[in-house]
Amino acid sequence: MADLHERYVVDLRDIDETRIAVVGGKGAHLGGLSRIEGVRVPDGFCVTTDAFQRAMADVPSLDDRLDRLSRLDPDDQEGLRTLSAEVRRIIEEAPVPDALAAAVTRALARFGGQEAYAVRSSATAEDLPTASFAGQQDTYLNVMGATAILRHISRCWASLFTERAVTYRRRNDIDHRVVHMAVVVQRMVLPRAAGVLFTADPVTGDREVATVDAGFGLGEALVSGLVNPDVYKVRRGEVVDRKIAAKQRAVQALPSGGTRDVAVDARRQEEPALTDAQVVDLVRLGRRIEAHFGRPQDIEWCLADDGFHIVQSRPITTLFPVPEADDEENHVYVSVGHQQMMTDPMKPLGLSMWQLTAMVPMQAAGGRLFVDVTRRLASPASRPALLDVVGRADPLTRDALETVLDREDFVPSLPDDGPAGPPAGGAPAPVATDPAVVTELIERSRASLTALERGIRGLTGPALFDFLLEAFEEHRRVLGDPLNMRAVMAGMDATWWLNDKLLEWLGEKNAADTLTLSAPGNVTSEMGLALLDVADAVRPHPEVVAYLEGVEDDDFLDGLAKLPGGSEARDAIEAYLDRYGMRCVGEIDITRPRWREHPTALVPVILDNVRNFGPGAAERRFEQGRQAALRKEEDVLARLRALPDGERKADETKRMIDRVRTFIGYREYPKYDIVCRSFVYKRALLAEAERLVRTGVLAEKEDSFYLTFQELHDVVRSGQVDERVIQERKDAFRTYQALTPPRVLTSDGEALSGSYRRDDVPDGALVGLPVSVGTVEGRARVVLDMADADLEPDDILVTAFTDPSWSPLFVAIKGLVTEVGGVMTHGAVIAREYGLPAVVGVEQATRLIRDGQRIRVHGTDGYVEILS
Repeated sequence: MADLHERYVVDLRDIDETRIAVVGGKGAHLGGLSRIEGVRVPDGFCVTTDAFQRAMADVPSLDDRLDRLSRLDPDDQEGLRTLSAEVRRIIEEAPVPDALAAAVTRALARFGGQEAYAVRSSATAEDLPTASFAGQQDTYLNVMGATAILRHISRCWASLFTERAVTYRRRNDIDHRVVHMAVVVQRMVLPRAAGVLFTADPVTGDREVATVDAGFGLGEALVSGLVNPDVYKVRRGEVVDRKIAAKQRAVQALPSGGTRDVAVDARRQEEPALTDAQVVDLVRLGRRIEAHFGRPQDIEWCLADDGFHIVQSRPITTLFPVPEADDEENHVYVSVGHQQMMTDPMKPLGLSMWQLTAMVPMQAAGGRLFVDVTRRLASPASRPALLDVVGRADPLTRDALETVLDREDFVPSLPDDGPAGPPAGGAPAPVATDPAVVTELIERSRASLTALERGIRGLTGPALFDFLLEAFEEHRRVLGDPLNMRAVMAGMDATWWLNDKLLEWLGEKNAADTLTLSAPGNVTSEMGLALLDVADAVRPHPEVVAYLEGVEDDDFLDGLAKLPGGSEARDAIEAYLDRYGMRCVGEIDITRPRWREHPTALVPVILDNVRNFGPGAAERRFEQGRQAALRKEEDVLARLRALPDGERKADETKRMIDRVRTFIGYREYPKYDIVCRSFVYKRALLAEAERLVRTGVLAEKEDSFYLTFQELHDVVRSGQVDERVIQERKDAFRTYQALTPPRVLTSDGEALSGSYRRDDVPDGALVGLPVSVGTVEGRARVVLDMADADLEPDDILVTAFTDPSWSPLFVAIKGLVTEVGGVMTHGAVIAREYGLPAVVGVEQATRLIRDGQRIRVHGTDGYVEILS
């Protein structure tokens, strides 16, 4: 019987963080807390997950209902609500097994039996580093007597299937059957005050700032939203901010059990719930708890006559992780994803490959990459150039950096040791306006790529990895070729010159947008137009169109040749994939499926083009843009010649127009070269992963994506892999998907996204960055995945970001709105190429604009109006 007791009931003092499977996340954390010196945790015990499983085995029809719950359509919220309520009811009504009831009764007897207790749910997927499940299950306070406690244990078990808990698990891809429920039973603390302590600021992410919320009585008043709490902020042992609320209500324990909310005496309502000294002591306690668990904590506390009691601690899972540094100095990091137009998380192999081929050192955090700009920001010589380059690309990033600089104590000011060279990305020496320069650069790139393909052929094992390390050196050499950098900057500098000078001389905003229409040699805009040519090969053949409308598998090309006109359609698609098949959404992550690997991603766009355009649309569209640019050039030059000193201004402008049209298209080529090389790397690494699967080292080839390049190299050499690492990386990646990366991140963890600080837009308008002139109205199509796009000619595309792979969609829309982007990022360049009014950098655009709404995009002035 004693063994059965220990199987069903475990004292909190006998628990630590390793026993989550037995006592759930909350129980394990409380056990860990009770072992920290100086931390008071109310005495109690845990009813184990073994007890839960034993009790559930006796619940009639539970398996059948769980099967139905798992099969429900994710969008069937009403069905989920009804079925989860049914599951809870049958669990609550089922009798508690006799052996378990006896074990709980004996445990209560050790604590006096007749005292008041808190009964708390503790699920096995709760209070974890990667998923807190905060508020997903239930807690009952001031429960008295064994009968009532057993009844509330059943209620805790049932709370595993609240609608919010079931929905949360579905969103986090957690199977209902693998989550079990333990229950914590603790002596009640009857506090004077209670609340929550965050050991990092939950809003800004700053790890140096702790936030304390406090109110009178039990903490339930704060958790339930009954009252506004007092809020204190503490930095380095000092209260730096406090807001004392009028606390009109409090929750108190009843002598007979249960709780009630009561009115607070009017004379006490605006008294602080805690003194500053108590707040500092509480934060000091919180820092000790944080150090024990190794990450920032969300801590529930009570203040009784004998001091603070901790009743719960869970990790704060919403904070963006901080890059690791080798020193204790302050650091400022700029997001790479916002520059590359891909803010989704990357898998470890993708992160490490980008780091190994990048031109500057990059740190990984939260599945994203960041560049440390601290020294350039600290130097008076390099700071202006850095802010200028960043500001031209993305004003929000500049504003975020200036916000950090305004805190004079964070970035140390280095001695001004004279002029410094430009920061990475700054302007190199100019290059002559000669199309042969572009031709030469492309030929160099193609020759280097051909050598890569030839050299990697047939290599396996460690020899492959040794070759790749050398290939990465060549990769960086091609990218860093001074002529390459000069050609890229020539187009960008000419664009900025034209916009600045024509605004000054003619009062015209963003004139370069029209002057760059249909610029030659832009591999990204050509990619979008080329898919119109593919549609021309499909459109005349109804059976091919019908076949493509039913495509689901990536081997669909094999079936095309059997249809009338299918060979022609297949040849067109294959030719497109030969030229652009290495591209995909989020292409900077080598682990993302390329179009060559997943050609069905292109089928909806091809069908949209078949439906929305006629034959020859690509050539007509390009020529229309070219003619519009020529007309704009003639207009601008004629107006300039009419000005004082007009001939000189017109001559300078003509030279810059020629320069921008020569080089702006090449702006897209280096990225194309990177993606071509990356696909060669990927194919070789996947072949190696397939060999590891055949020898039983990896379970599936995609597991290699959760190892860094260096780790995969080690696995190939040793023939061994730690499967726990792969699983941990998969779990972490899933949590990174829920995080929004900041534009700027400090080593204290503060996440800054910047603001526009503009007062020249209408009330209610969404502010952004103007990147392509014109004003357009249309239906907003909010698209988060290119494969889900279903566009009509009147539509305005609203999305989080657009990398080059999105350009095939641009031919079918009339305007563009994105959450991320800058004047010279790929989406902006292609929007200008196609003459699409565009506003980028619109914070939360995909949440604030609903799919189907009518909106007006002001691409010249940089804002969006929601019309209906």
